[in-house]
Amino acid sequence: MATTTSRQSPLLTLVEVAARLAVSTKTLRRWIALEQLRIHRLGRQIRVAEEDLQTFLASRRA
Repeated sequence: MATTTSRQSPLLTLVEVAARLAVSTKTLRRWIALEQLRIHRLGRQIRVAEEDLQTFLASRRA
């Protein structure tokens, strides 16, 4: 029987995402509030999955 392994996207902090995109965390929080960027909450921490970041970037290019 074959088994599959699920690969989850790495979770990035807002500071990491802001550095990658060369924007401020305030801008990221604005995009989050507008529901343009999907986030994951881990307690009080906010994280962005690599996959969600790529989806967000693809939608901004169109």
